Order: sequence, then structure tokens, then C-alpha cells
Amino acid sequence: MGPVLAGVLQLLALIGALALAYVPLGNYMAKVYSSDRHWRVEKWIYKGIGADPDTEMRWPAYLRGVLAFSAVSVVFLYLLQRLQGVLPGSLGFSSIEPAQAFNTAVSFVTNTNWQSYYGEQAMGHVVQTAGLAVQNFVSAAVGIAVAVALVRGFARSRTGELGNFWSDLVRGVIRILVPFSVLAAIVLVACGAIQNFSGIHEVGQFMGGSQQWNGGAVASQEAIKEIGTNGGGYFNANSAHPFENPTPFTNLFEIFLILVIPFSLSRTFGVMVGSVKQGYAILATMGTIWLGFVALMMWTEFAHHGPALQAAGGAMEGKEVRFGVGASSIFAVSTTLTSTGAVDSFHSSFTGLGGGITMLGMMLGEIAPGGTGSGLYGMLIMAVIAVFIAGLMVGRTPEYLGKKIGTREIKLAACYILITPALVLIFTAVSMALPTPPHSMLNSGAHGFSEVLYAFTSASNNNGSAFAGLNANTDWYNTMTGLAMVLGRFLPMIFVLALAGSLAEQKPVPVTAGTLRTEKPLFTGLLVGAILIITGLTYFPALALGPLAEGLAS
Repeated sequence: MGPVLAGVLQLLALIGALALAYVPLGNYMAKVYSSDRHWRVEKWIYKGIGADPDTEMRWPAYLRGVLAFSAVSVVFLYLLQRLQGVLPGSLGFSSIEPAQAFNTAVSFVTNTNWQSYYGEQAMGHVVQTAGLAVQNFVSAAVGIAVAVALVRGFARSRTGELGNFWSDLVRGVIRILVPFSVLAAIVLVACGAIQNFSGIHEVGQFMGGSQQWNGGAVASQEAIKEIGTNGGGYFNANSAHPFENPTPFTNLFEIFLILVIPFSLSRTFGVMVGSVKQGYAILATMGTIWLGFVALMMWTEFAHHGPALQAAGGAMEGKEVRFGVGASSIFAVSTTLTSTGAVDSFHSSFTGLGGGITMLGMMLGEIAPGGTGSGLYGMLIMAVIAVFIAGLMVGRTPEYLGKKIGTREIKLAACYILITPALVLIFTAVSMALPTPPHSMLNSGAHGFSEVLYAFTSASNNNGSAFAGLNANTDWYNTMTGLAMVLGRFLPMIFVLALAGSLAEQKPVPVTAGTLRTEKPLFTGLLVGAILIITGLTYFPALALGPLAEGLAS
């Protein structure tokens, strides 16, 4: 079997698995967030934190819950890292330096999981399991909660109430992420991923020195890392490490875990607003962009330019031979079109255009299908923009799901789509203009610029993957990427929740002959076009200086 055919067959198998999970998982999540019953363990949690899960919240109160919980999480994780040197189970590792501890705490709380450290050489068992793994669960649940609040904004009328943040947070963890992660971890352990709390072992002598490795609760963290679109690896090599991702099957399984909740949330959206066709329209938009990017990535990486690439069957530099070009391409696209950040190959070693595709995937705003929750609310914001554009074309007040898109709504949507590009471009420009930050680049020229552009694109979009060339463990990059992650996570959430509150207060508008049918293929095409055009106009000059210049020169 040739490598191209193998890649296509894996893609078809992945699509089939996602299709089988779409309806039952989407319906289940809709039921979770629509139920008025509380499980016993949930009641214990509510009592412990002093929250009333039945109290409805308007958007300012919902936002305060998100920000307060996230702020406490940052402080807790920061202190856990700073105290690592005196904690049991630290494997002898010292405490994390302040700038790096801040960066890591912010990274995991914002669902970014950007790592400027070597996991197996810096973090002990306590920080990994009680700190990082916990945030993998709750940061993903926060994203889903905000998405559900926006969906309620479309579904409800004549009220500003969006549900209860604490109830949505706890249900997301207890009813969705924990059981799903347990099942996934069992599969990974059965297929060879490790799960233990062993210490550091010497495994042999190499080039005059010894090689060491340590164990850990890897399979369990790998499961939630992918399911929650987190991405932070137990080891520096991330999902390219055989302890995390031992076989081609686990590789495909991990891609499935990355995509299944973000895609299925479109079904949850359709069920909760009372029209599954609306969910299928969002799914079609997400799927079209994802498939297009996978096809383009495979084409660029399988292109045989030169005898070395012909002999290897594609651009194999930086890729695991046990996965090959096809599976690595699917993984790279899936991880950069979601907010996952996990990698099974190194994007800096992709072809010039291939590296550009990974960057462009993040620049779209992590919406195809995006992160757990963040992908859905990002796509719904773009749907609001697309409806507004269509309204301008025909001279009619735009409507979406029976809600008018007026001045307030379009201003909030516009602020949402502008904030992340502003962060990416400003931080990149400042880092290139100052004398010291460019010293962190491994390469010069277009590729070196791509390293910096990729870093801030990843941080601002809460992706977390790296281009594997930039030395980001400096005070400058630890601080600046940390700020980019905070602003890129919570400023958009402000606009999302404000929009949700505005929509929930409206009176439904009856459907007429002039209403744009947003469940039809025409709207899907308009939405895809709006996403690509807005992204292209925003980022094309920066891409032209980096990956496009490198790709055209090769």
C-alpha cells in the first residue's frame, strides 16, 4: 500500500468514526445542559464551593464567575509550581522560576497549554496530576459553558438569563469530560501508553553519557489533553513520544478525540435551538474547511521535489516514521484548526507552504471545528457576521435564528473578530522590532519570522503548539506569550457573553419570505467565504513575509 492511499484510508476511517459519534454525543451534551436535575456528587461540589446551581445568571454575573474561577486557578497553579521543590513526588525537580511559572499557569488555565519547558525534566508527579491535569478538565469545561451560554442566548427570548456558570462548569466536568477521559485512557493503556508514578530510570549509555526517563500518569493526561483540546504533553516530544502515542492506531484515535466534541457540539447547538438543520449548517461549514485544509496539507507534504523526498514518499523531515506523511498531515491540521496544540510531528520541519497551512488554521480563529466550546461560539460569531453581510447585500435588517442583528450585536461581533488578530500582529511586530527577542530565533530570514509569528498566533488563539525552533523560555517570551494567552482567552469571552445577553433579551422575529434561510447550503457557502476572506485580508501581509515567501522560494 502506498503512503498516499494509506493517508486517504485513515482519513476515511476517521470521518466514519466521527459520523458515528456525532448524533449520540451531540444529543447527550444537549441533555446535560438542559436538565434541571443534579447528581449527588454535583450537589456535594456545589455545597463545597458555596454555589446555588439553580440561580439563573445574567451575562455580567456569568462573566464574573468565569473570571473569578479562572483567576483562582491561575494563582493555585502558579503557587503549586513555585512550591514544587518542597512537595512530595517532585522527582527531585526544583521549583519553577517566576516568569515560567506564570506562563505555564496562564497557559493551562486558558486552555492553551503552551509549554516553554521540557515536561520530563521540569514537572514532578504532583504538579502534573494535581495541577496541569486538573486544569485540562476545568479549562475545557469553561469553554463549553461559555458556548452553551451563547446558544441559550439564541434559544431564549425576553430574558437576559443565560443559565448558571457553576452548574455548567460542574456538569461539563462530571458528566462529559471525566467519563469520556476514563474510557479513552483505558484504550490508550491497552495500546501501550504508560500509566504509573515511577521515578527516574537510567536506560543505557549513549555517546559517553546515560539516558534517563521517568514515568507518570501519561495515558490519563493524554486522554483529557486531546478530549479537552488542551494539548500540553507529559513529555517534550508531546504526541510524537511513544509513551504518549505508541502506534498508528493510537495516533488516529487521538485525532478522533481531538475532533469529536467540537464537531458534536454543532449537533448540541441544533438541538438546543430547536432546529437540527441549523446544527448541520454549522457542521457543514466546519467540515468543509477542515477537509479542505487536510487535502491541501497532504498535497504540499506529498509533493515530490527532489530525490530525497521521492525516496521517502513525501516530506518526512520532522515526522515519525511509524505515522508517515498522511497521518502527520491530518494530525497537524486537526490540532491547529482546534485549540489543541498537541503535535505528533514538528511543524517547523514541514514544507514552507505546509507550515503556512498550520498557521492559517489558527488564524481562522480556531473554529473549524475549534476548541471545546470556543470553536462553536467562534463559529456562531462568524455566522452573525455572515448574516450581517447578507443583509447589507439585499438591504434588509439581518436576522439569525429569529433574532435581529442590530447595531449592538454587530459591534460586539466585530470586536470579537478584531481582538485576536490585533494581539497576534502587535506582539509579533514588537518582538521583531526590539533588539533582544529576535535572538531566540533558531533560523534567520522568512523562516525565523515564521517562528515568531507562529508563537504569537498560537498563544493569542489559545492553541499552544509551537514551531519547534524558537527558544521561548526567556523572560520576554514567557511574559508576552502569557499576556497574549490571557487577553486572547478572556477578552473574546466578554464579547460572546455580552452578545448572548443581548440576544436573550430580544423578542423573536417571525420568519417571512425575505428571511435568509441559514440552514441551507447557500448560507454555508457564504459563511465559508466570509471566514476565509476576513482571515485573508487580516493576515495576508504577515503570511507573505513568512511561510509564503519561504514556500515560493523553495
